[in-house]
Amino acid sequence: MLMRSTSTLLAGLLAASLFSGCNKEKAPATAGAPTTSASSTEPAPDTVVATFGDGQKITFGELNERIKEPLANLEKQKFQTRKQGLDGFVVEKLVKAEAAKRNLTEEQLVKAEVDDKIPQPPDAEIQKLYDEAKERLPPGTTFEQVKPQIVDFLTGSKKQERAREYFAELKKNANVQITLPEPPRPPAERKEVAATGPSRGPDGAPITIVEFSDFQCPFCSRAVKTVEEVLKAYPDKVKLVFRQFPLDFHKEAPKAAEASLCAQDQNKFWEYHDALFANQSALKVEDLKAHAKTVGLDTAKFDKCLDSGEKAAVVKADQEAGSKVGVTGTPAFFINGILLSGAQPVDEFKSIIDNELKAKQ
Repeated sequence: MLMRSTSTLLAGLLAASLFSGCNKEKAPATAGAPTTSASSTEPAPDTVVATFGDGQKITFGELNERIKEPLANLEKQKFQTRKQGLDGFVVEKLVKAEAAKRNLTEEQLVKAEVDDKIPQPPDAEIQKLYDEAKERLPPGTTFEQVKPQIVDFLTGSKKQERAREYFAELKKNANVQITLPEPPRPPAERKEVAATGPSRGPDGAPITIVEFSDFQCPFCSRAVKTVEEVLKAYPDKVKLVFRQFPLDFHKEAPKAAEASLCAQDQNKFWEYHDALFANQSALKVEDLKAHAKTVGLDTAKFDKCLDSGEKAAVVKADQEAGSKVGVTGTPAFFINGILLSGAQPVDEFKSIIDNELKAKQ
């Protein structure tokens, strides 16, 4: 029972911390599993699979050519499922070995390295959340009864982030090498995405990453650190372009997007970008103006820009461009036109980037 509960815990932490994003359905974006499995043997290409009319026929090879892009997508879907399963399998084995080395159970190890590393939220913050939700709770529900659930809610995303970091540490220390063969990418997967917007990195870089993001999305905030790691790993080879994609249910995100573009007018986009992601609970208009002062902007120019709404058209254009190429949630990254959805680990970026660099050679 212990191993099963630990496996469930690890699987949950992995799924939540590695493959997450904000989407239009307000749920984390996760890699889907294929609903069918391929047969171990297939008919020969010249096998007739349909006949009609006066001796006309369709062969298995012709059928495959007709649906080659959906078939390639199925192969990629299977690969993603295997990759996610392999990640969890590797982590389970590493956790088991580390727990044995330290004479702990696996649950004790995860508690020590994940749960205990996250500070308890202040009582005042817990009480505030209880007071805000009290009217929606069953009559007679006391603070002490719901305090554990409130603590879990307030610390949940931090635990997921810490779990991601700890699992990455274990894999790095064990020199984990993933050699699972990746299927060819279908032609339809590569999109034409205009690299217009605030950017970092050399203009002549062989790799361009276009990021569609939402300043109120917690998963976008989580991805900031990952993107920084990618840029440091490929200082001369990657250019990052930021585009706006505030989601409908994040009410403060559209104005935050406009504010970041007002900061861009004063060549302080990235400083302001960092300030917004570091203060996602403070995105009201008065907060946006306070952040402008903090990063050293000319506040009179900034306030005029923000109050006028002059950047709303740019934000809308970014949203339309993202929707056109299939963005349904944030963060969404297009690496030389190849979509990578959600707050993915660094290795997922590197896999695509390395393949692109090899192809260019």
